[in-house]
Amino acid sequence: MVSVEKNGMEMGNQSSSTGVGGKAGPTELLNNAAGGIDEETAEEKPKYPKSVFFIVVNEFCERFSYYGMRTILAIYLTNVLLYNDDDATVIYHVFAMLCYFFPLFGAMLADTFLGKFRTIFYVSIVYAIGNIVIAFASTTGAIELPARELSIVGLLLIAIGTGGIKPCVSAFGGDQFKLPQQEKQLQQFFSLFYFAINSGSLISTFLTPVLREDVKCLDQDTCYPLAFGVPAVLMILSVLIFVAGKRLYIIKKPEGNVVLDVCKCIGHALVRRRKLKKIEKRDHWLEYADDTYDKTLIEDTKATLRVLFLYLPLPFFWALFDQQGSRWTFQATRMTGVLGSWSLKPDQLQVVNPLLILIFIPLFETVLYPILAKCNIKRPLQKLGIGGVLAAVAFVISAIVELQLEDTYAVLPEAGQAQLRIFNGLNCRVPIDISGVDGSTIEPLSFWKAPTLSVNDVNTYSISVNRDSTCEEYPAFEGSVEVTEKQATSYFITYDEQNSTTVIRLETSSSPFDTIDKSKSGDPLLRVIYNFKDRQSNRYLNFQEVDGTEKKVYLLNLTSYTTETEEIPPAIYHVSLAGDNGTEFADQNLELGGVYTLIVQENNNGIDVSLHTITEPNSIHMLWLIPQYFVMTMGEVMFSITGLEFSFTQAPVSMKSVLQAGWLLTVAFGNLIVVIIAEAKFFDSQAHEFFLFAGLMIVDMVIFALMALKYKYVEVPEEEDEEEESKISGLALKETKSSVTNGIQNSAFKNDE
Repeated sequence: MVSVEKNGMEMGNQSSSTGVGGKAGPTELLNNAAGGIDEETAEEKPKYPKSVFFIVVNEFCERFSYYGMRTILAIYLTNVLLYNDDDATVIYHVFAMLCYFFPLFGAMLADTFLGKFRTIFYVSIVYAIGNIVIAFASTTGAIELPARELSIVGLLLIAIGTGGIKPCVSAFGGDQFKLPQQEKQLQQFFSLFYFAINSGSLISTFLTPVLREDVKCLDQDTCYPLAFGVPAVLMILSVLIFVAGKRLYIIKKPEGNVVLDVCKCIGHALVRRRKLKKIEKRDHWLEYADDTYDKTLIEDTKATLRVLFLYLPLPFFWALFDQQGSRWTFQATRMTGVLGSWSLKPDQLQVVNPLLILIFIPLFETVLYPILAKCNIKRPLQKLGIGGVLAAVAFVISAIVELQLEDTYAVLPEAGQAQLRIFNGLNCRVPIDISGVDGSTIEPLSFWKAPTLSVNDVNTYSISVNRDSTCEEYPAFEGSVEVTEKQATSYFITYDEQNSTTVIRLETSSSPFDTIDKSKSGDPLLRVIYNFKDRQSNRYLNFQEVDGTEKKVYLLNLTSYTTETEEIPPAIYHVSLAGDNGTEFADQNLELGGVYTLIVQENNNGIDVSLHTITEPNSIHMLWLIPQYFVMTMGEVMFSITGLEFSFTQAPVSMKSVLQAGWLLTVAFGNLIVVIIAEAKFFDSQAHEFFLFAGLMIVDMVIFALMALKYKYVEVPEEEDEEEESKISGLALKETKSSVTNGIQNSAFKNDE
């Protein structure tokens, strides 16, 4: 969940405000960004534009759609599409990266060709189609379809959609007002606009995991089609609402894009410098563009490049920050979320970030920043550096939590190793001898395990099942068991139709090996091994939640001795056997993260049941993740909002959209860093990867500090600085990086006068 939305720097607010050479002055630039001043009505008080309510509701629906989809995306990739954690992380962050690249093209499309209204409309249709595609893809299991391929197509369309409209919507809202008459109403609009963003994202972040987990549909234990379908419906509704207000909108024609102008100016300067550097000496390489571009644009570009240079280390912050939706969510799946009678979902934890944002912004302004000022920490770059260090601290905390979690993980056989488990289904003690392994006695309805047998590919061991004084009715057994390298195998000591002792390998049609690792979703895994005197017909074992409506039925097929290992929601279950007058057994508690085997065996004195834990359930609570969210959110407030304050006070107002483009690219490249590190697979331990990110962040901030030491601030008049700082922080709820609606007219720049 992104709370102070780094991607919300709406480039369209300013991007169409100036032409080549910066011919428009600052007053004209500011006016154009929000509709300009109608001199004939300068004395009138225009009515509050009704059209903005369509825009606000449109934004609520779109943000609900985006964050609702993104909240459950990581778990969908692992649980439904069956990607491993590393591959799911790569896909998640490639998607996030594209979401921050496409705004550049959306702004250019709006400012150069289509205008804001048509860009929002057309791209929103693509966006809605993407949501429909991924909702349809999530029906896999109920409908045969290429789920992975369709999901990737859907994510690409959503990235194009959300990125394409990002630079346009708030700017289009600003176009509905006339300045300076409606300056106050404009600020009210942006407050309402960002409230819609926060409310949409908060509601969807909490709701879609519930739809995913607690609703059953299409004969599945979950309902991803509904969880993705609701955001799809909201996105369709967003388009309809936006179009419904068309007759009320002020729609401006495209006026050109300053980002393109700056790129052309830089490109032209580089080409001419290469040709003329030995003939004509210039104080700055950009001055080689003075044959085509006027001095104002060149000087503004120089100032902007000084700021953009300081952006170079910033992607590392976003590399850490955006892992809240991927690595930290996967971390939460390996923890318990039980809170009394309610259970917190792993992906719901992302809601902590925006809630803390609402608390931290006023708290920082009134308490923390005054304290830092007394410690002579006043400069934006100082605060920004502290924000980066806090992100590193958050990852150190997450690594420490991960180290504690590793003690609860399944012990998986490595290369050269195998695991063997032997379950005793008889109601008596059974001594066993396995060649090359110490002998043991297995208690009734219990099991023995060898967690680390040394093997080379496939090994076969002879086994002797002997008679105990308590087990004289069953004869001894001689046979063999087979184990495979890097796999876990189970055998079942029971009786055959002649009541002779036998040892059965437990395998299913899907796999000859055991599942001992925790489920991707965090839900318990359960298999049932069984035998009955009468094997003429199938049996059904019912699991009915004691304090709820959850029910699971296991088919005990007479042609086998084991069920598949299946996920089952965590709960205390009342267990009964259908038929046999509804034989009932003791209640069984299945906890998050546990892997269980239930023995059901009919012996002379009736049917016996015994539950065994193969892998321990999750024992560390998800609430232990709150400290890392707390520290990361502190870092976000200091890094993101302060970074914008610095950017918009240190460069000309005409370059606002260039700075927005640069800021978006830092987010995109931050996600690219995650992709590279996840693909490199430097460590087997997730904790070590977290420490790596923390270390790289510290090194990155040291480099940033050295760069900042050499930076010379452009001084802004104090009263102006305070006014603009108020504008930045006052609206910094979720996408506040665009809340400085018209940029900052920095009077320290003569170019702006």
